[in-house]
Amino acid sequence: MGLFGSEGPHGNGRFSVFIQVIQGRCSDADALHRQMDRWREELEPGAAGFLGGTYGITDDGEFVGVVRFDSREAAEANSARPEQGAWWEEASRCFDGEVTFHDCDDVMMMLDGGSDEAGFVQVIQGRLSDADRFKHAMEQPMDLLRQVRPEIIGGTIAIDEDGFFTQTMAFTTEDAAREGEQQAPPPDAQQMMDEMSSAMQDVSYHDLHHPWFATAGAR
Repeated sequence: MGLFGSEGPHGNGRFSVFIQVIQGRCSDADALHRQMDRWREELEPGAAGFLGGTYGITDDGEFVGVVRFDSREAAEANSARPEQGAWWEEASRCFDGEVTFHDCDDVMMMLDGGSDEAGFVQVIQGRLSDADRFKHAMEQPMDLLRQVRPEIIGGTIAIDEDGFFTQTMAFTTEDAAREGEQQAPPPDAQQMMDEMSSAMQDVSYHDLHHPWFATAGAR
């Protein structure tokens, strides 16, 4: 099943999804994973508008969660549920220090978005110095990229109101991703990548070697 469900959108461009990005240093990865599993079993059935999530913990202990709802209103309604508040009070104890949230109404998708079967996810974050240039590059056809980098399943790009972006890139396996990185892209693909890079600042990379996923209604 795809990251957006079996009937999800395909291709590139903007679509009507709200993404909340959650990050924080995690002192007990196993406990947090159990809490996320408990949310799916106990709280997801009452979370109207929940579409799914991509989660993982980096080598240096940072949790990254990219959670999708069909609208900001649905996400806010979920946050307002008493049972959600009680669950978060318990789950937050798995973190060391502050947990940050980025609420993103501006969401784009590339290629197939992703897959719950992805073996590796890289999260790229930074600030957009030229959002229009970045979006223009992202909206171009990526058939060539699909041909030269078949290990890339797809990804999402979520931009908050301050221009901070979070991009997920889903790969079949990490080995295939690392091998693909060593290949020189064709000129057209390189031009597209250069255009995107020129619009980004303060870029950081967060490797999720063992990602886990949630798709609404899937068990």
